[in-house]
Parts: sequence; C-alpha cells; structure tokens
Amino acid sequence: MLVCLKSRTSGSLKICSKSIIFEPDDAVKPILKILLKDCKGIGAVEERAILQSRLARTCFDKNSFQHVTENPHMECVAEMVSPLVTNAGHVCITDCNLYFQPMNSYPMHSYVNLCVFTVCVKGLEVFCTENDLCSDIYLKFYSTKERDELYYYIATFLENHIAECTAESYMLQWQRGHISNYQYLLHLNNLADRSVNDLSQYPVFPWVISDYSSTQLDLLNPASFRDLSKPIGALNTERLERLLERYRDMPEPHFMYGSHYSSPGYVLFYLVRVAPEHMLCLQNGRFDQADRMFNSVGETWKNCLEGGTDFKELIPEFYGSDSSFLKNLLGLNLGRRQGGGRVENVELPPWASDPDDFLEKMRLALECQYVSEHLHEWIDLIFGYKQRGSEAVAAHNVFHPFTYEGGVDCDSIEDPDQKIAMLTQILEFGQTPRQLFVTPHPQRITPRFHNLSATPSLSSMSPSMESFEDLTEESKKMAWSNMNKLALQSCHKIHKDISKNVLYRHVDSTLKMFSKENGLQRSVSFSNMALSSCLMLPDDKIVVCSSWDNNVYFYSIAYGRRQDTLMGHDDAVSHICWRDDKLYTASWDSTVKIWKCVADDISSNKRTQFDLLAEFEHEAGVNTLDLSPAGTLLATGTKEGTLTLWDIASPLPLNQLTCHSGKIHQVAFSPDSRHILSVGEDSCLVVTDVQTGMLIATVHAEQEQRCFCWDGNTVLSGGMSGDLSVWDLLSSKVIHKIPAHSGAVTCMWMNEQCSTIITGGVDKQIILWKPEY
Repeated sequence: MLVCLKSRTSGSLKICSKSIIFEPDDAVKPILKILLKDCKGIGAVEERAILQSRLARTCFDKNSFQHVTENPHMECVAEMVSPLVTNAGHVCITDCNLYFQPMNSYPMHSYVNLCVFTVCVKGLEVFCTENDLCSDIYLKFYSTKERDELYYYIATFLENHIAECTAESYMLQWQRGHISNYQYLLHLNNLADRSVNDLSQYPVFPWVISDYSSTQLDLLNPASFRDLSKPIGALNTERLERLLERYRDMPEPHFMYGSHYSSPGYVLFYLVRVAPEHMLCLQNGRFDQADRMFNSVGETWKNCLEGGTDFKELIPEFYGSDSSFLKNLLGLNLGRRQGGGRVENVELPPWASDPDDFLEKMRLALECQYVSEHLHEWIDLIFGYKQRGSEAVAAHNVFHPFTYEGGVDCDSIEDPDQKIAMLTQILEFGQTPRQLFVTPHPQRITPRFHNLSATPSLSSMSPSMESFEDLTEESKKMAWSNMNKLALQSCHKIHKDISKNVLYRHVDSTLKMFSKENGLQRSVSFSNMALSSCLMLPDDKIVVCSSWDNNVYFYSIAYGRRQDTLMGHDDAVSHICWRDDKLYTASWDSTVKIWKCVADDISSNKRTQFDLLAEFEHEAGVNTLDLSPAGTLLATGTKEGTLTLWDIASPLPLNQLTCHSGKIHQVAFSPDSRHILSVGEDSCLVVTDVQTGMLIATVHAEQEQRCFCWDGNTVLSGGMSGDLSVWDLLSSKVIHKIPAHSGAVTCMWMNEQCSTIITGGVDKQIILWKPEY
C-alpha cells in the first residue's frame, strides 16, 4: 500500500505490534491506520535519527520556569516513558525543580519538586511523595553518563531529594516488621527497574492463595496457599514433567517455559476494564476473544496451573484498595462467551462478597503468617539467587535467554530491521526483573500468632495472667525506647592507666573489684602482661580473666586468691565467654576453644580441671566472639575482618564472610538470634543474617566504634571520640549523641533488664548510666 499526503501534516505516529497509526494534530483530519503486513518498509531508524536531530537543534524553553530566579544547572534530551508510549523531549534541572519539556505540544511542560528517585539501567524514575509508589515521571536517557550527571545535580541541589534505600536496607526493615509484605515487594520491584509506566517491566506480585472454590477462606490452613518455593510452571507435577521432557530434548538455548510470568499482554489481561485503550493498541484495535479475557479469578488460577503456556503471576492491583479493574464501570463491549453470556465484571471466588471484600481478603492473605514465613522463597525465584544459573535449573525456573538482563546485546546488532525486531520481541515477550540478591534471602521474623477464636477478650484478662517474661520484655522495650535519654549516675577513676573492661580488667595487669556503694574492694595482679577480658561466673563467687600472656586465670572472691590457671593457647587470649559450665576462649593463635569444667563446684577451694571439648580453627587471629542466646551458635571476628558463624556441634563453619577491612572489635547476636552485628577498625557497623550469611546492612560511622550493645533495631555504641551514639539501624542514622569519656570508649556492659549501662574508656574512668523514663 502506498500512502501519499499532498501537504505536510504534523501529528503523532504510533508504531504498534501489527499496525502504524498516524494521528494528525488537526482534529478535522482523519486518523490513518496502516497494517504492517501491507507496508513494504518502514524507515524507523531514519525517523529516530530525524527526531534526535530535531532534539539536537532545539533547547529547553526557559520561559517555562516556575520562578524567574531559578538557575539552570543541566539540560539534556530524554524520553518520558508511559504505557506503550515514549515521548521525546528536553530535561532541565534547576536549583528548585526538575523539568521535562516534550517535543510535541502535549503536555506543554512538566515540573516536579522532587522527593524520591529510583535509578534504572538508563532511566530515572521520579516519585513526588515518598509513600506513593506510582511514579509521576519515568525518564529514559540515551546514555548512562547523562543520567548519572542529572542524578548528581539532583542529589546536590534539590533540598527535597531523598536517596533511594538499598535492597539490603529494605530487607532489614521487612525482616523486623517495620514495612509490610506489600510494601517490601513494591520496593523490590522498583529496585529491579519495574515500573507501572512500562508495561514490559510492570511490577510483579505472587499468587499466594490456591483456594478459589470454598465459601470461607481459611488463612490458618496451609492448604489454602500456593507453594511459594516453586514457580507457577512447577506447581503442577504432571505439566512440569512434560515441560522437562521437552527441555531435555531442546537444542541450545535451553528454556523450560515458552512464555513469561510477566508481559504487557498479561498486564493488560488484568487491566483491560480500566485501560481498554492500551489493550486496543496492543491487539490491533480489537479486544481479545471473549473466552480468553479475564473473566474469572478461579478460572485464571486454574489455567495457570493446567495450561500448557500460561505461567503468569499477579500485579500489585490484586493487593491494593482500588477494585475498579475487576468491574466493567466503563460499560465496554467486551464480547460474548461461548455460553452466550456477556463479559462484564470479573467473577470472584465464593468467599468474596464483592470486589472490595475480595481485595481485602487478598491483602490479609499477603500479610498473614504463612505467607510472611515463606515469601522469601518466592523472592529467591523472582529477584534472587534462584533466578539464574544452576540454582534456577534446580528450581525449574528457566525462561528464554531473551528475557534476562544482558541476555542479548542489542547494541551489537548492526542490521536496523533485525535490531527493531529483536527489541520488539523482548518487549512483547516479557522481561525478568534485574537480579537483586545472589545468596538465599533470609526469612521474615514473624511474631507468635494466636488462634483468634481461642483468645480471651481483653476485658477478661487480668494483670495476674501476664507472665514475668512478658513484663521483662516490656521493660526492655521501654529501656531501649529511652536509650537516647541516658543519665549519668556516677563516675569513678580507679586505675592508674587505661581501662580496657567495664568492671575488672586493666592494661596494668591488675584485676580491680569495685562497689559503687563502698568503693574499691579488691586489687589483684596475675601477670606482668595486661589482661584482655574478664567475666564473673553466675554464682558471683569466681572471676575469670584472660591475659595477653596466653593464659586464663580464675580468682576466688570468697577465698581472696587466684584459684587456678588455664594454659590453653599459643598466643594472647583476646576474649572469653561462659555458658552452661563451659568456657569459650578466643586467641590470636587463630583458634577458639571450648572447655568443660570437670569439677562439680568450681567455686570450691580446689584446683579445677578443664577438658577441651572442641577447637575451631581460623585463618587469622581471633579478636572477639559471642554466643547466641540459646548457646548453639558461635560468632567470631578476626584481626583481618572476617566474621565466621559456627554450629558449636561441628568443626566446620556455617558461613564465613569478610565484612570489615580491618580488625573486628566486637560481634554480638541480636536477642532473637536472627542477626549478628559487628564493628571494626573500618568505622563500619555491619549487620549479617544468621540464616543465610547475607550481609544485609552496612552503616558507615564518622569515626571508629569500639564497642556496643543492641536490641536488634537500636544500637548504643562507644566511639574513639569518647561519645556514646544511639543508632537507628533501619534508617542507618545516629539519632542521639551523649558526651561520655574524654577519650575512646573501649568497653560497655548492660544488665539483662537493659536498665543499667557501664562504660570504660582510655580516660581511666568507669561511668554508670541509666535510661530516664
């Protein structure tokens, strides 16, 4: 077909999957639609070159500034991306606003007073409010250099700019229950370059419910839920066997599924009732056949389980609050099904009374205990380590290579037609999110859920029903909530030289026992070398001290003398710990040893025998250790910055990672044993997940932190300046600083109730603190 226009006509040209549509600016002139099969050739590359040439010859119209005093810092060309449409134009950033001015006349200009940004591969997504995860502008640049330069100016000049958090930071917030499953999935989608403005990379959410036939939805029954450890294609065993048989016989490149779990067609399948224009554009001006439309939630789920080519997941709208996508509010003529019925509203499961009730129950299901305990398994498949490689093969999670980031180098394709064909194929087939995690994702920390029907009413509960444990936990929470209000109770200078431990040990090789009521009680010297660590046994009758002379000393308070000496290492003993009649010793000879006390009563006036139970070897000197609250796990930190996690029943490490660039000063488990916090010479506070060994947060302090106490969320640390710092790990910020010592704080102790803190420092002082309520 040959189309000839007698006069030059301006307008918009849209290239769809099966046709070209030209819409003149003059509303009187007709819209032209040409089928691609009737076209002999399309000069798409030439048109793009012409467009870029026009952009190069024009510049941003500064008359569009909101204020005459605005100072422009940078201008470049870019495209504003919206569903199925990209709009080329100019981007300009000033000291107040970010502007986008399109080449065509609609809209005339856009401006945003910035709040939040997501940096994509060659794009930048703008959110005008922090909690609104539907972006206002999605900009695509022609080079990463221009994108990075623009982002630099954003971070430098715009006061309202809020930096995007890392996946690890959001993970920690999610694990601790500070953000919901829904919010966490939205954040992960944004970090993986998924946007509601790009149908080919639309946010992907999981099917979580498998019961769409019952009249009542039982969220306490695991059978009501989909297996989140498997992709959709692997949920049906019989279908999976057929797919694997084809996969094994397939030539390179191998893939298990011929379609993706997220594509523009699938997104519009769900959204056709609220975005019919996009469906018409994608389907060559027609809706899909009535029986293939989104008619029923239950039928769609069944087809995803049994269909040979249907493996789609859900979209965020299924867990939102707007149910309009389930209703034909526009009165669209979507056709008639084979049974004769018209396609109207989506048929809902029997357990949903109406669309709003359906969404409410879907939200409850997404946030329930079962899903919270298993959502990390689905994240491993979509965003994590099971997305690619051998782990993806083992998890039956292999899609066509074209769907993965970097699977095709389009820039290396020289033929313009082949390049356009390849890009079109990738866009229409679906794209796998950018991989965010390369190690197993940790599980969420879920609270204890009670059977609601068996739970007594609040009015029937009395204070006597509250356990002592609950009261203790409440008092701890109260103390930590007031940790920024520490009040100095007393200050004591009891050593001639630098304090190295809160109560007892010292570099002058003496052990000093001090009573805050009666002053100095005892002063004992064990060695001509400094003491490195000390502790008091649970019966308060024996003090154990380690020394740089390679020995461990036992001092009897009752008898006022050294009772025993343990010579168990070939180098300095750096740290000791006591649990369940066992002594744990860390040494610079690169070992940690566990010793068992043979005597029935270690506090008796007799020499004590210790048997060596276990030895854990390291590649460098061990500087610190800590036991989990249950006493089953051991964390160690070396002089070279390596953190190692051990099961005390095994000589082989569970996880090992270099998380600091220098000596680790201290490691400590969180009270729930889910995380380990470490501080080191590199001035970093590092949070590691115990279950997976994943480093999930790194906080860079202004100065080296030497010691700390923490409750899993908040950290009280002592630094080189002598100040105490209260950290909120979820925001990675210091929320309060407390002047304490005139030199570095070298040690810190907190009682079990978290109501008393004692610090020691190089100023030779010991300070007693209490939180104010």
